[in-house]
Amino acid sequence: MNLRIEEANLMENKAYLVPNPMTPCQNLIIDPELCTACLACVNVCRTDVLVPNPEEKQPPIVLYPDECWFCGNCVEHCPVPGAIRMQHPLNQRIGWKRKETGEYFRIGMKNPPPPNTRPPVGMKRIMK
Repeated sequence: MNLRIEEANLMENKAYLVPNPMTPCQNLIIDPELCTACLACVNVCRTDVLVPNPEEKQPPIVLYPDECWFCGNCVEHCPVPGAIRMQHPLNQRIGWKRKETGEYFRIGMKNPPPPNTRPPVGMKRIMK
């Protein structure tokens, strides 16, 4: 009985971080074999989704996955290609392919194509 009281007293002086349960959308996938635990991703995360792992040389913890904005800063600033992968939700996986060149584009890419300035088909008849 006294041992449990002592344990309870010890726990009062510590703060514990408990991650939110993963939502159906797993936003970040961190490969523990490739991650060097440099914490560059933690430092650039705009919404503090990632926190440093209390264990040394371990990948960061995705503490608040539901707060992720899917900005991709963590992926871009990671020095090891492939250590962090962003898994966009299904409703954000919008892409299109240019018929003439076969180029594939998606929302959020680094160098998006210039905007389409042509009027929609049939718009000329409406304007007349």
